[in-house]
Amino acid sequence: MGFDFLEWLNLAARWLHLITGIAWIGSSFYFVWLDNNLERPGSDAEAAGVSGQLWSVHGGGFYHNQKYPVGPGQLPRNLHWFKYEAYFTWLSGFSLLVLVYYVGARSFLIDPAKAALEVDDATALGITSLIVSWLFYHNACRLLARWPLALGIVWFGYLVGAAAFLESVFASRGAYLHVGAIIGTAMVGNVFFVIIPNQRKVVAAIKAGEAVDPKLGAQGKQRSVHNNYMTLPVLLIMISHHYPMTYGAQRPWLVLALLGATGIAIRHIFNVRHRNGPTGRWIALAVVLALVSVTYVSMEKSGAPAAQASVDPDAISFADVQPIIEQHCTSCHAEQPTSELFSEPPLGLKLENFEEVHAASTKVKQMAVDSDAMPLGNMTGMTDEERATLGAWIDAGDPE
Repeated sequence: MGFDFLEWLNLAARWLHLITGIAWIGSSFYFVWLDNNLERPGSDAEAAGVSGQLWSVHGGGFYHNQKYPVGPGQLPRNLHWFKYEAYFTWLSGFSLLVLVYYVGARSFLIDPAKAALEVDDATALGITSLIVSWLFYHNACRLLARWPLALGIVWFGYLVGAAAFLESVFASRGAYLHVGAIIGTAMVGNVFFVIIPNQRKVVAAIKAGEAVDPKLGAQGKQRSVHNNYMTLPVLLIMISHHYPMTYGAQRPWLVLALLGATGIAIRHIFNVRHRNGPTGRWIALAVVLALVSVTYVSMEKSGAPAAQASVDPDAISFADVQPIIEQHCTSCHAEQPTSELFSEPPLGLKLENFEEVHAASTKVKQMAVDSDAMPLGNMTGMTDEERATLGAWIDAGDPE
């Protein structure tokens, strides 16, 4: 087995993305929880500018948190900042986008059946979508700052539109990941362009003995709350490539919209619960959205016209599907892949003989029959009839 530098680089970037993402999300969730649970301080603390406080216990110790909405009168000697978790999460995520979807654009991003894109065109379009989306979101925040609900509706509508557009030009899996990258870029943009600069201005004003503009803290909190609500949808997209019934649907952008709204509702349940508010209607909304998502995908599959197998389903055998598997599957899923994309079979899955295909038949049906997730980008041109034949063989109990 040779040394595959790109695979190890991919692993390093993915691991870093996971590590820093956990750190960023954990701190973000904690501070939103903290802010929602603050209690009114005593008169002495309130006179000193404290707007809320909280006592908590963890790991055998007791902690006392106090919040100064515009900063304390004098800065402490050690002031901890929370920014590098966000920066490295985005940098590692963008590195993965480049390594997987731009370097491997012909397999993971470009779908010739949708748009005749060259690698450079697809890459430029993907990067442009990130820049344009950040500019739209950032300016929408400025224009609709006093109408948070309207802002949320506008941004959600934009994301749905972006998902539909990207789905029309990219392979579905690549479109999904770009929507996730758009959301992640908005989140880190909030930290880099608004939250941290505003905090620096507050610190500078306190050091100079000047009055602190309360709008700086309000703007930072607004963007922090936005990040809190965007977290679960972006996490869903991060794991979506394992579940082709999402991006493999006939209208994957609609499935993404429904599941994304479910994630927003779930996050809102936690936020309301932190404030000891009623959560019943929000739980009901989340359940309804989840059920609508599942029902839609199920109805879509049952209502789609079924392709006919190229052989008699009642007399089908492995000999009928083996040529299909050899043409469309084994270039990647073999002991020694002939595809330039892989030096080893993806996920260790080999499909070179009856025993291997029979053992993986459920996975094969999920990826290549119930959806067109495989072959990647359908670069081998697998037809609906071939998928139907493969599905008929699996449904018949994988006869040899």
